[in-house]
Amino acid sequence: MLWRPKTGSGRPDLTEGSILRALGVLAMPMLMGALLQNLQSVIDLFWVGRLGPVAIAAVAMGGTVMMVLFPMLMGISTGTVAIIARAIGAGDRGEASAAAGQSLTLALVVGVISGMAGWGVSDALLRLLGASPAVVADGGAYLRISLVGSFTAFMLFIANAALQGAGDAMTPMLVMALANVLNLVLDPLFIFGLGPVPRMGVQGAALATVLAQSIAALVSTWVLLRGKSSLHVRLTQCWPQLGMTWRILRIGIPGTGQMLSRSLMGLVMMWIVATCGTAAVAAYGTGMRLHIMILMPAFATGGAVATLVGQNLGAGKPDRARLSGWLATWLNVAFMVLAALVLAFFAPAIIGVFNNTPEVVQIGAHYLRIVSPFYVFAALGIVLGRGLNGAGDTVAPMVFTIFSLWVLQVPLAIWLARVWQPATHGIWWAMVVGMVAHGLLVAVWFETGRWKHRRV
Repeated sequence: MLWRPKTGSGRPDLTEGSILRALGVLAMPMLMGALLQNLQSVIDLFWVGRLGPVAIAAVAMGGTVMMVLFPMLMGISTGTVAIIARAIGAGDRGEASAAAGQSLTLALVVGVISGMAGWGVSDALLRLLGASPAVVADGGAYLRISLVGSFTAFMLFIANAALQGAGDAMTPMLVMALANVLNLVLDPLFIFGLGPVPRMGVQGAALATVLAQSIAALVSTWVLLRGKSSLHVRLTQCWPQLGMTWRILRIGIPGTGQMLSRSLMGLVMMWIVATCGTAAVAAYGTGMRLHIMILMPAFATGGAVATLVGQNLGAGKPDRARLSGWLATWLNVAFMVLAALVLAFFAPAIIGVFNNTPEVVQIGAHYLRIVSPFYVFAALGIVLGRGLNGAGDTVAPMVFTIFSLWVLQVPLAIWLARVWQPATHGIWWAMVVGMVAHGLLVAVWFETGRWKHRRV
């Protein structure tokens, strides 16, 4: 029998049967969930766009500041998935539920602290980013509401991560769909006003998003507390337990460091590209949007691999865990090859869809043709890196990320931008070096198998 459910569970057993099918069961809902999560910001921009360029800039800059919280969120999520997946694989649902309860409490605490800390510095942060007084006025109001309600986003993200670690990727996808529907309805209601609801403009967009996230977070938490999925969290398990909290943070803190290093690198790379002119910035921005879109299947599959690796290690099946990682990687490598061919042949037309300025199209086309063939190495780094995270091995991926970005990519980009003509070509090749180095380092480390013996 290729696929049998666990005793007492309506969920498939990810430690038995077809690995390919297990990847599909997990990765497809995760991909849809990620798309739905990204769609929330698009919904905000769509409605806010009716208010004019100042409102758009306010939401965009406010969103940039909110992204600073993302590394922290990813760190907690990484620790949550690793511990829950390992416990589920070992058949210890009590420990898995305890880890979920502590993760929810941690998300609530960190979210509340973030909101309190950010309330008084919202305007200053926007000024630091170069916002005009008009943008600061709107953006500050948007950011304060978003920060105060950030604990809802934290709890939603972590509750979904707990469910995914237990092998339930469908519930988080449905919850994110609910959040999007609510946001789509509430945005125009609060932004423009209707009946007794006053017109709130940009502040209405923030309030709509917070309310949508709050309801979605309540649903995810209710699923966990009522035992409607793979986990049944009891309120007593949400009371702070320093031992479990430290286990989550011990695994998650290196993940936070890894994400933070990438976020800071993005700011530095934008600064380097900006020395080449406005057209280069526009081309780079367009290329990075495409870059993120193409890598989304790798991130989704990587999330599936994290769960598979964790559960199979818990079940005492390290070879199956390794095979899961490599099978998912080669599937993504094949996709990246196809994507690179499309981008290489149709680069000018693809860039032109976003910006048809001749100089932007030319620089952007060169970006795609130089960088896209090396997306196969990005697949190695992302999928196998998530597999290492699922095993609880987060220090090595952090070290590899810092080395490839800050020792290789950034210094090379600065140097090649000065000695290469055109300068943008040197920057693009520096990105290639960083991508290749990271992918190879992660792949070699994964193949050593040391992560198989990692305790969480």
